[in-house]
Parts: sequence; C-alpha cells; structure tokens
Amino acid sequence: MSGENSRTAQEEPKGLPTSAQDVVYLLKKCKLRISFAESCTGGMVSAAITEVDGASEVLDMSIVTYANWAKTAYTDVTEEVLTVHGAVSGQTALMMAAGIRKRSGADIGVGITGIAGPGGGSPEKPVGTVYIAVDPGGALEVTPMVRHFAFSGERNEVRIQTLQQTLTLLSNSIESIIKGV
Repeated sequence: MSGENSRTAQEEPKGLPTSAQDVVYLLKKCKLRISFAESCTGGMVSAAITEVDGASEVLDMSIVTYANWAKTAYTDVTEEVLTVHGAVSGQTALMMAAGIRKRSGADIGVGITGIAGPGGGSPEKPVGTVYIAVDPGGALEVTPMVRHFAFSGERNEVRIQTLQQTLTLLSNSIESIIKGV
C-alpha cells in the first residue's frame, strides 16, 4: 500500500477507538507476545489481531473454550471455580487468562467469557454479562486484572462490544507495561 495515507508498521497509531492495529503496534513496540482463550466471542478478538499485517510477530496462540470441559482441559479452570462461581465469572476469566498464558509461554494471556444471548441469561447473570481478564504474568510487574461488563443489544452487538473493550483493555495494559519499563 502506498501514498501519503499509508502507514508502516513503525508508525504509532493515533485516534480512538482502539483498534487491533493499535494493539499489534504496542505489542511489537514492547516485544511482547500474546495468547487468547475466548468463549462468547468465538475467536473474534484473535481474528481481529490476525487481520493486521505482522500479527505473527506477536500472536502465539488462540483457542475457543466454549464448553466448560474445554476451559478446564486447556486453560486450567478448576471444577471448583466453575461450580462455585460459574463459567461466566471474573474468577473463570482470570483462570482462562493465566492458563492460556502459561500453556503458550506468551507474555500476556487474555481470557474472555460471557453470555452473548439471546438465551443463557439469568437474573443474576443476564444476557450481556461479560468478563474480560488480562494476565501479563509476574515478570512484567503488572498485576492481572479482570473487568465485568453489562452490555446491551443483540448477540452480535454484545460480541462486538466485547471485542472493542478487549482491545481497549489490552491497549491500556500494554501502556502500563511501557510506563513501568
């Protein structure tokens, strides 16, 4: 791509909202690698990352752990956490993020779990309930975090909002790492 509006991989992205291109740029800048364990997004976040040229420099792996057995088998979510807190919980998202980070050897692990709808909600956890966790690992001196969201809209709208919030959380987390380095 050429012309004055084109951008090389070295240029810093500007503007809002956070895009996958912004996240890839920041990961490259910090020489960090990332892995995803996604549930309600079904791989949307990692798909957005892989749309960016050079994503192979920063993405280690991504898995969709839709079923509870997959969460336990591939991201080390415990049966106890699933029983006590449920598949859609902050505890599960944190374990997914830590589990995928450890399993892949990446610097950052991301866990996403939620209820996109139209069914599956309850009064305690209605449709649109989403938890996103980012685990940067102890070596980066940034503590793991989880955020709870209550999105509105149809299934695809919930999934798109989850994608955007994940990219924003990642951008903020990586910026924290940059400031701490």
